[in-house]
Amino acid sequence: MTRRGRTAPLAAGAVCAVFVAGLGGAMTDVGPWYEALDKPAWQPPGWLFGPVWTVIFACCAWSFAEAWAAARNGAARATILWLFGFNMFLNVAWSGLFFAWQRPDWALIEVVLLWLSIAALILALRPVSARASVLLVPYLVWVSIAAFLNWEIVRLNGPFGA
Repeated sequence: MTRRGRTAPLAAGAVCAVFVAGLGGAMTDVGPWYEALDKPAWQPPGWLFGPVWTVIFACCAWSFAEAWAAARNGAARATILWLFGFNMFLNVAWSGLFFAWQRPDWALIEVVLLWLSIAALILALRPVSARASVLLVPYLVWVSIAAFLNWEIVRLNGPFGA
């Protein structure tokens, strides 16, 4: 595909990434409730989350553009749209469950689905574009760390919702 043919999918991926980041960010309140939670000593420092998520969302947009450009037909593109769309929904839902609803226990269940959706994207994109697939590996690693952190917060602070 020509350079011009990659611009539109990259722009669409970037707009979606900014939208998802904005929604998730709007639901993420690290105020008194979160600060009062017991957290493991190994938790990444707060300042790291913004830069890491910025890189991850940039990689997701690039991955989408690469996969879209490499897709051979409309059915492949529909699958790519569905997988990325479902993943975006799960990404935002985790922030809502954990922070807005203050239910790390529910978020722990949901993060399994988020992790599986990233793994499904990586596996589904591999035959379409190896680069698109590899671009999502940092996302999977970071969500793995987040899932373990979520687990530890539930273990150290539960039960929730009483």
